[in-house]
Amino acid sequence: MNVRERTESLEEKILSPYAMLSQNTRGRDVPEEEDSLRTPFQRDRDRIVHCKAFRRLKHKTQVFLSPEGDHYRTRLTHTLEVSQIARTISRALRLNEDLTEAISLGHDLGHTPFGHAGERALDKIVPGGFRHYEQSVRVVERLEKDGRGLNLTHEVRDGILCHTTGREAATAEGRVVRTADRIAYLNHDIDDAERAGVLSESDIPEEITSVLGHSKSKRIDTLVRAVVDTSADGGIRMPRRVQEAFDRLRDFMFRSVYENPTAKGEERKVPLLIGALFDFLQKPGNLPQDMRRIAGEDGCGRAACDYIAGMTDHFAVQLFESIYVPASWKL
Repeated sequence: MNVRERTESLEEKILSPYAMLSQNTRGRDVPEEEDSLRTPFQRDRDRIVHCKAFRRLKHKTQVFLSPEGDHYRTRLTHTLEVSQIARTISRALRLNEDLTEAISLGHDLGHTPFGHAGERALDKIVPGGFRHYEQSVRVVERLEKDGRGLNLTHEVRDGILCHTTGREAATAEGRVVRTADRIAYLNHDIDDAERAGVLSESDIPEEITSVLGHSKSKRIDTLVRAVVDTSADGGIRMPRRVQEAFDRLRDFMFRSVYENPTAKGEERKVPLLIGALFDFLQKPGNLPQDMRRIAGEDGCGRAACDYIAGMTDHFAVQLFESIYVPASWKL
Protein backbone atom coordinates (compact mmCIF):
# COMPACT_ATOMS: atom_id res chain seq x y z
CA MET A 1 0.00 0.00 0.00
CA ASN A 2 1.23 3.49 -0.81
CA VAL A 3 0.77 6.51 1.48
CA ARG A 4 -2.54 7.56 -0.02
CA GLU A 5 -3.97 4.06 0.26
CA ARG A 6 -2.90 3.83 3.91
CA THR A 7 -4.58 7.19 4.58
CA GLU A 8 -7.79 6.02 2.94
CA SER A 9 -7.67 2.79 4.93
CA LEU A 10 -7.31 4.78 8.15
CA GLU A 11 -10.28 6.95 7.16
CA GLU A 12 -12.45 3.83 6.95
CA LYS A 13 -11.41 2.82 10.46
CA ILE A 14 -11.61 6.11 12.34
CA LEU A 15 -14.04 8.47 10.60
CA SER A 16 -17.71 8.79 11.42
CA PRO A 17 -20.33 6.94 9.33
CA TYR A 18 -21.47 10.43 8.26
CA ALA A 19 -18.05 11.46 6.93
CA MET A 20 -17.22 11.57 3.23
CA LEU A 21 -14.44 9.04 2.68
CA SER A 22 -11.82 10.13 0.18
CA GLN A 23 -12.11 6.87 -1.73
CA ASN A 24 -15.86 7.45 -2.19
CA THR A 25 -15.54 10.78 -3.98
CA ARG A 26 -17.67 11.24 -7.08
CA GLY A 27 -14.45 12.32 -8.72
CA ARG A 28 -13.45 15.03 -11.14
CA ASP A 29 -14.96 16.18 -14.43
CA VAL A 30 -11.69 15.22 -16.10
CA PRO A 31 -10.44 11.89 -14.66
CA GLU A 32 -6.86 11.87 -13.39
CA GLU A 33 -4.45 9.23 -12.18
CA GLU A 34 -4.48 9.06 -8.37
CA ASP A 35 -1.56 10.53 -6.45
CA SER A 36 0.58 8.11 -4.42
CA LEU A 37 0.89 10.52 -1.46
CA ARG A 38 -2.26 12.62 -1.28
CA THR A 39 -5.95 11.80 -1.26
CA PRO A 40 -8.18 13.60 -3.81
CA PHE A 41 -9.30 16.15 -1.21
CA GLN A 42 -5.72 16.86 -0.12
CA ARG A 43 -4.84 17.53 -3.75
CA ASP A 44 -7.80 19.90 -4.05
CA ARG A 45 -6.65 21.81 -0.96
CA ASP A 46 -3.16 22.20 -2.44
CA ARG A 47 -4.50 23.36 -5.80
CA ILE A 48 -6.61 26.03 -4.13
CA VAL A 49 -3.76 27.33 -1.95
CA HIS A 50 -1.47 27.63 -4.98
CA CYS A 51 -3.96 29.32 -7.33
CA LYS A 52 -3.89 33.01 -8.24
CA ALA A 53 -7.36 33.78 -6.90
CA PHE A 54 -6.35 32.59 -3.43
CA ARG A 55 -3.35 34.93 -3.36
CA ARG A 56 -5.51 37.90 -4.34
CA LEU A 57 -7.72 37.42 -1.27
CA LYS A 58 -5.11 39.16 0.88
CA HIS A 59 -5.95 42.48 -0.79
CA LYS A 60 -9.75 42.17 -0.80
CA THR A 61 -11.95 43.91 1.77
CA GLN A 62 -13.78 41.93 4.43
CA VAL A 63 -15.99 44.65 6.02
CA PHE A 64 -14.14 47.98 6.22
CA LEU A 65 -13.01 49.50 2.93
CA SER A 66 -9.30 50.39 2.77
CA PRO A 67 -8.85 50.43 6.55
CA GLU A 68 -5.99 52.36 8.11
CA GLY A 69 -4.19 49.72 10.14
CA ASP A 70 -2.49 46.37 9.84
CA HIS A 71 -4.83 44.32 12.01
CA TYR A 72 -8.14 44.53 10.16
CA ARG A 73 -9.36 41.36 8.50
CA THR A 74 -9.10 40.81 4.78
CA ARG A 75 -10.85 38.18 2.74
CA LEU A 76 -7.76 35.98 3.17
CA THR A 77 -7.60 36.19 6.96
CA HIS A 78 -11.36 35.52 7.07
CA THR A 79 -10.81 32.41 4.94
CA LEU A 80 -8.09 31.14 7.28
CA GLU A 81 -10.29 31.72 10.33
CA VAL A 82 -13.16 29.83 8.69
CA SER A 83 -10.79 26.96 7.93
CA GLN A 84 -9.55 26.80 11.51
CA ILE A 85 -13.06 26.77 13.00
CA ALA A 86 -14.37 24.27 10.45
CA ARG A 87 -11.44 21.92 10.96
CA THR A 88 -11.93 21.99 14.74
CA ILE A 89 -15.59 21.01 14.33
CA SER A 90 -14.85 18.35 11.72
CA ARG A 91 -12.12 16.75 13.79
CA ALA A 92 -14.35 16.62 16.86
CA LEU A 93 -17.15 15.03 14.82
CA ARG A 94 -14.71 12.63 13.10
CA LEU A 95 -15.54 14.03 9.66
CA ASN A 96 -13.08 14.33 6.77
CA GLU A 97 -10.84 17.20 7.78
CA ASP A 98 -9.12 17.38 4.38
CA LEU A 99 -12.43 17.87 2.56
CA THR A 100 -13.49 20.45 5.15
CA GLU A 101 -10.24 22.37 4.71
CA ALA A 102 -10.42 22.36 0.91
CA ILE A 103 -13.98 23.75 0.93
CA SER A 104 -13.06 26.36 3.54
CA LEU A 105 -10.03 27.62 1.62
CA GLY A 106 -11.98 27.83 -1.65
CA HIS A 107 -15.29 29.20 -0.45
CA ASP A 108 -14.60 32.90 -1.18
CA LEU A 109 -12.33 32.67 -4.25
CA GLY A 110 -14.97 34.44 -6.35
CA HIS A 111 -15.61 37.31 -3.95
CA THR A 112 -15.52 40.80 -5.40
CA PRO A 113 -13.35 43.75 -4.39
CA PHE A 114 -14.94 46.00 -1.73
CA GLY A 115 -16.65 43.12 0.06
CA HIS A 116 -20.42 42.71 -0.20
CA ALA A 117 -20.73 46.27 -1.55
CA GLY A 118 -18.90 45.10 -4.66
CA GLU A 119 -21.08 42.01 -4.85
CA ARG A 120 -24.27 44.08 -4.66
CA ALA A 121 -22.98 46.47 -7.33
CA LEU A 122 -22.23 43.65 -9.77
CA ASP A 123 -25.51 41.93 -8.96
CA LYS A 124 -27.42 45.00 -10.17
CA ILE A 125 -25.64 45.40 -13.50
CA VAL A 126 -24.71 41.89 -14.65
CA PRO A 127 -27.44 40.12 -16.65
CA GLY A 128 -28.74 37.26 -14.52
CA GLY A 129 -27.26 38.79 -11.36
CA PHE A 130 -24.09 37.99 -9.46
CA ARG A 131 -23.54 35.78 -6.43
CA HIS A 132 -20.04 35.30 -5.05
CA TYR A 133 -20.52 31.62 -4.22
CA GLU A 134 -21.43 30.87 -7.84
CA GLN A 135 -18.44 32.94 -8.97
CA SER A 136 -16.17 30.93 -6.66
CA VAL A 137 -17.20 27.77 -8.50
CA ARG A 138 -16.66 29.52 -11.82
CA VAL A 139 -13.15 30.48 -10.72
CA VAL A 140 -12.16 26.87 -10.03
CA GLU A 141 -13.96 25.46 -13.08
CA ARG A 142 -13.34 28.03 -15.81
CA LEU A 143 -11.01 30.88 -14.92
CA GLU A 144 -7.95 29.46 -13.19
CA LYS A 145 -4.97 28.04 -15.11
CA ASP A 146 -5.70 29.92 -18.33
CA GLY A 147 -9.20 28.53 -18.65
CA ARG A 148 -8.44 24.93 -17.75
CA GLY A 149 -9.69 25.32 -14.19
CA LEU A 150 -8.45 23.40 -11.17
CA ASN A 151 -10.44 20.23 -11.93
CA LEU A 152 -11.55 19.85 -8.32
CA THR A 153 -13.65 16.99 -7.00
CA HIS A 154 -17.42 17.19 -7.03
CA GLU A 155 -17.64 17.35 -3.21
CA VAL A 156 -15.36 20.37 -2.90
CA ARG A 157 -17.20 22.30 -5.62
CA ASP A 158 -20.56 21.42 -4.04
CA GLY A 159 -19.37 22.68 -0.64
CA ILE A 160 -18.12 25.94 -2.15
CA LEU A 161 -21.40 26.50 -4.00
CA CYS A 162 -23.57 25.81 -0.94
CA HIS A 163 -21.57 27.63 1.75
CA THR A 164 -23.89 30.58 2.27
CA THR A 165 -27.59 30.46 1.30
CA GLY A 166 -30.07 28.20 -0.43
CA ARG A 167 -29.46 24.48 -0.83
CA GLU A 168 -27.34 22.80 1.81
CA ALA A 169 -24.18 20.98 0.83
CA ALA A 170 -24.45 17.28 0.07
CA THR A 171 -21.73 16.44 2.61
CA ALA A 172 -21.58 16.99 6.35
CA GLU A 173 -18.20 18.62 5.75
CA GLY A 174 -19.77 21.21 3.46
CA ARG A 175 -22.45 21.94 6.06
CA VAL A 176 -19.75 22.42 8.69
CA VAL A 177 -18.08 25.07 6.52
CA ARG A 178 -21.39 26.90 6.14
CA THR A 179 -21.76 27.12 9.92
CA ALA A 180 -18.09 27.95 10.48
CA ASP A 181 -18.31 30.82 7.97
CA ARG A 182 -21.08 32.45 10.01
CA ILE A 183 -19.31 31.86 13.33
CA ALA A 184 -16.12 33.38 11.93
CA TYR A 185 -17.45 36.50 10.25
CA LEU A 186 -19.84 37.60 12.98
CA ASN A 187 -17.18 37.35 15.67
CA HIS A 188 -14.22 38.78 13.81
CA ASP A 189 -16.39 41.61 12.46
CA ILE A 190 -17.14 42.55 16.08
CA ASP A 191 -13.40 42.65 16.70
CA ASP A 192 -12.80 44.89 13.67
CA ALA A 193 -15.76 47.13 14.56
CA GLU A 194 -14.32 47.62 18.06
CA ARG A 195 -10.95 48.50 16.55
CA ALA A 196 -12.66 51.04 14.29
CA GLY A 197 -14.54 52.62 17.19
CA VAL A 198 -17.94 51.66 15.75
CA LEU A 199 -19.00 49.64 18.80
CA SER A 200 -17.67 48.24 22.05
CA GLU A 201 -18.12 44.89 23.72
CA SER A 202 -20.50 46.48 26.22
CA ASP A 203 -22.87 47.46 23.37
CA ILE A 204 -23.75 43.83 22.70
CA PRO A 205 -27.07 43.09 24.44
CA GLU A 206 -26.87 41.05 27.63
CA GLU A 207 -29.44 38.58 26.29
CA ILE A 208 -26.78 37.59 23.72
CA THR A 209 -23.62 37.69 25.82
CA SER A 210 -25.23 35.81 28.72
CA VAL A 211 -25.63 32.84 26.38
CA LEU A 212 -22.65 33.13 24.04
CA GLY A 213 -20.05 34.89 26.19
CA HIS A 214 -18.50 38.31 26.76
CA SER A 215 -15.50 38.01 24.43
CA LYS A 216 -14.75 36.93 20.87
CA SER A 217 -12.84 33.83 21.94
CA LYS A 218 -15.54 32.81 24.44
CA ARG A 219 -18.31 33.21 21.86
CA ILE A 220 -16.45 31.16 19.28
CA ASP A 221 -15.76 28.46 21.88
CA THR A 222 -19.43 28.39 22.93
CA LEU A 223 -20.66 28.15 19.34
CA VAL A 224 -18.16 25.48 18.30
CA ARG A 225 -18.94 23.35 21.36
CA ALA A 226 -22.67 23.79 20.73
CA VAL A 227 -22.29 22.45 17.19
CA VAL A 228 -20.10 19.54 18.29
CA ASP A 229 -22.43 18.55 21.14
CA THR A 230 -25.55 18.38 18.95
CA SER A 231 -24.29 17.19 15.55
CA ALA A 232 -23.12 13.61 16.10
CA ASP A 233 -25.73 12.31 13.64
CA GLY A 234 -24.33 14.26 10.69
CA GLY A 235 -26.86 17.09 10.92
CA ILE A 236 -24.93 20.28 11.67
CA ARG A 237 -26.92 22.29 14.21
CA MET A 238 -26.89 24.07 17.58
CA PRO A 239 -29.23 23.82 20.56
CA ARG A 240 -32.22 26.11 20.18
CA ARG A 241 -31.15 28.49 22.95
CA VAL A 242 -27.71 28.99 21.41
CA GLN A 243 -29.08 29.27 17.88
CA GLU A 244 -31.55 31.96 18.94
CA ALA A 245 -28.78 33.97 20.63
CA PHE A 246 -26.62 33.54 17.53
CA ASP A 247 -29.45 34.82 15.32
CA ARG A 248 -29.90 37.83 17.61
CA LEU A 249 -26.16 38.51 17.37
CA ARG A 250 -26.45 38.55 13.58
CA ASP A 251 -29.39 40.98 13.75
CA PHE A 252 -27.42 43.19 16.14
CA MET A 253 -24.43 43.26 13.77
CA PHE A 254 -26.60 44.29 10.83
CA ARG A 255 -28.07 47.18 12.80
CA SER A 256 -24.82 48.28 14.40
CA VAL A 257 -22.17 47.61 11.76
CA TYR A 258 -23.28 46.27 8.38
CA GLU A 259 -25.88 49.04 7.94
CA ASN A 260 -24.07 51.68 10.01
CA PRO A 261 -23.75 54.87 7.91
CA THR A 262 -20.45 55.82 9.56
CA ALA A 263 -18.82 52.41 9.16
CA LYS A 264 -20.13 51.91 5.64
CA GLY A 265 -20.09 55.49 4.36
CA GLU A 266 -17.44 54.90 1.70
CA GLU A 267 -19.51 52.09 0.19
CA ARG A 268 -21.75 54.60 -1.61
CA LYS A 269 -18.87 55.16 -4.03
CA VAL A 270 -18.56 51.49 -4.95
CA PRO A 271 -21.51 51.19 -7.40
CA LEU A 272 -20.22 54.17 -9.40
CA LEU A 273 -16.73 52.71 -9.61
CA ILE A 274 -17.88 49.17 -10.43
CA GLY A 275 -20.43 50.43 -12.96
CA ALA A 276 -17.88 52.61 -14.74
CA LEU A 277 -15.39 49.74 -14.98
CA PHE A 278 -18.10 47.41 -16.27
CA ASP A 279 -19.16 49.87 -18.99
CA PHE A 280 -15.56 50.35 -20.10
CA LEU A 281 -14.64 46.66 -20.08
CA GLN A 282 -17.68 45.55 -22.08
CA LYS A 283 -15.92 46.84 -25.18
CA PRO A 284 -13.82 43.92 -26.47
CA GLY A 285 -10.73 45.99 -27.16
CA ASN A 286 -10.63 47.19 -23.56
CA LEU A 287 -10.38 43.73 -22.03
CA PRO A 288 -6.95 42.33 -21.21
CA GLN A 289 -5.72 39.65 -23.57
CA ASP A 290 -6.32 36.76 -21.17
CA MET A 291 -10.02 37.69 -20.78
CA ARG A 292 -10.77 37.83 -24.50
CA ARG A 293 -11.16 34.07 -24.64
CA ILE A 294 -14.01 34.36 -22.11
CA ALA A 295 -15.51 37.20 -24.16
CA GLY A 296 -15.44 35.01 -27.25
CA GLU A 297 -17.09 32.10 -25.44
CA ASP A 298 -19.51 33.80 -23.05
CA GLY A 299 -19.77 37.41 -24.22
CA CYS A 300 -18.08 40.65 -23.21
CA GLY A 301 -20.45 41.26 -20.28
CA ARG A 302 -19.51 37.94 -18.70
CA ALA A 303 -15.82 38.57 -19.30
CA ALA A 304 -16.06 42.07 -17.77
CA CYS A 305 -17.82 40.60 -14.74
CA ASP A 306 -15.17 37.89 -14.32
CA TYR A 307 -12.36 40.41 -14.60
CA ILE A 308 -13.88 42.86 -12.09
CA ALA A 309 -14.79 40.11 -9.61
CA GLY A 310 -11.18 38.96 -9.61
CA MET A 311 -9.72 42.40 -8.87
CA THR A 312 -8.28 43.46 -5.54
CA ASP A 313 -9.60 46.68 -4.02
CA HIS A 314 -6.43 48.58 -4.86
CA PHE A 315 -6.26 47.36 -8.46
CA ALA A 316 -9.90 48.32 -9.09
CA VAL A 317 -9.27 51.86 -7.83
CA GLN A 318 -6.02 52.09 -9.79
CA LEU A 319 -7.68 50.95 -13.01
CA PHE A 320 -10.58 53.36 -12.52
CA GLU A 321 -8.16 56.25 -12.05
CA SER A 322 -6.14 55.30 -15.12
CA ILE A 323 -9.32 55.26 -17.25
CA TYR A 324 -11.34 58.18 -15.89
CA VAL A 325 -9.04 60.51 -13.92
CA PRO A 326 -6.84 62.82 -16.05
CA ALA A 327 -3.16 62.30 -15.44
CA SER A 328 -0.90 65.23 -14.61
CA TRP A 329 0.83 66.73 -17.63
CA LYS A 330 4.57 66.27 -17.33
CA LEU A 331 6.43 69.32 -18.74
